[in-house]
Amino acid sequence: MIRIATRRSALARAQAFQTGQLISRRTGEDFELVPMATAGDRDPLRPVGAFETKGLFVDALRDALLDGYCDIAVHSYKDLPTQAAPGITIGAVPPREDPRDVLITRGGDRLSTLAPTATVGTSSERRRLELLRSRPSLQVLPLRGNLDTRLRKVAEGEFDAVVVALAGLRRLYVPEELGGVGALGLPLAAVPLEPGECLPAPAQGALAVECRAEDTRVRALCEGIDDLATHQAVRAERAYLQRLGGGCLAPVGAFGRLVSPAQIELVGMLACPVTRKVIRRSLTGPIGDPEKLGIALAEDIDAAGGAAMLEMIAELRAQRDRATL
Repeated sequence: MIRIATRRSALARAQAFQTGQLISRRTGEDFELVPMATAGDRDPLRPVGAFETKGLFVDALRDALLDGYCDIAVHSYKDLPTQAAPGITIGAVPPREDPRDVLITRGGDRLSTLAPTATVGTSSERRRLELLRSRPSLQVLPLRGNLDTRLRKVAEGEFDAVVVALAGLRRLYVPEELGGVGALGLPLAAVPLEPGECLPAPAQGALAVECRAEDTRVRALCEGIDDLATHQAVRAERAYLQRLGGGCLAPVGAFGRLVSPAQIELVGMLACPVTRKVIRRSLTGPIGDPEKLGIALAEDIDAAGGAAMLEMIAELRAQRDRATL
């Protein structure tokens, strides 16, 4: 029996359940979910940027893993801090779900057809700045809560639209016994945002299956569900994020995809919350050295003004911190 630690939200449990199914189908091992609350779950109304910790949604699961309370922990890969956790390894990155963001409205609007001052909810600074880059008159407002809550905000007219990860929508349609959005029956329409409109967060749509580094049996089980193309692309995206010094609080986007069996194309962006300036660059490199590609792209962004932008962001945060003392 494989014990799988997961956050308690419907989406997190769906992701963990589907990961357990993958392991079970390929190995014959039974599994059970171990739902847990994280720091981010205990304060669902607080903006993500207001938290100090970078392990907002993962630390409790990692502690349970190290304590032997579970055998693996399943995370949305984009929630992981860029620094590795001692004693823990990523045993698998399963095949990636669609990494794009998606615009949810009542009438099926695209980003280009939203009313000039439409209200759009998102928990992500990256999404906010990408939306304002092409539609500067939109009213992009902070919105946290689980996926069902966000969808209802649109259905009930509190927001004209929300932007969420398409992967979450798709994963929540099955299995329905986990409370999928397919059972809500809300009169909503979903239109994916192409990377040119809104570049995904690094590792968006991918899952990270963590296990204890010393647990050779579980590591072998995890290897059976690892997807090489996804794993290498995400490694490039994460290396880009780490080289920029970013994390879950930085307005950073990245998306890697295979353009041939041996080559990854990596697109990256960095945005400034004050000036709304967005820098985008892309590079192609070998699949066998994804970290080198990610670092090279980050250096291109730095040279194009990213280093100065990051210094500005750091100073603004320092001023904010001093003001709260």
